Amino acid sequence: MDRRDRRAAAAPPQARPGRRAAVAADLAELRGPTGGVVHLPHRLFWQPDRGVDLADTHLLTWFYETVLREARTSAELRMWLHGPTLVRLWPDLFLPRGVRRAWEERHPQLRTQVPSP
Repeated sequence: MDRRDRRAAAAPPQARPGRRAAVAADLAELRGPTGGVVHLPHRLFWQPDRGVDLADTHLLTWFYETVLREARTSAELRMWLHGPTLVRLWPDLFLPRGVRRAWEERHPQLRTQVPSP
């Protein structure tokens, strides 16, 4: 392991350069919506039409990726994410390394999930 690898391993996980990944202390506290059409706040998604139909599997996955990448507070995570849904989707989510690492360090049960076929 060279010096750069050691620094990266010791650095706090980041959602993007200069910003730490927000992680919920407990998956059970994530009680966000599980169905219907939700409207993300402009801070999380910058498009004029911010409505997302959670019944659409592809949109649901995209929604979780967006919230996990853009949320800055535990309150945002609690408002928009649902613990059991996050666990189910986890293996299929395309996330920055820092976000995935932060969540899996805090919630080791996420590491054991198998991607859906």
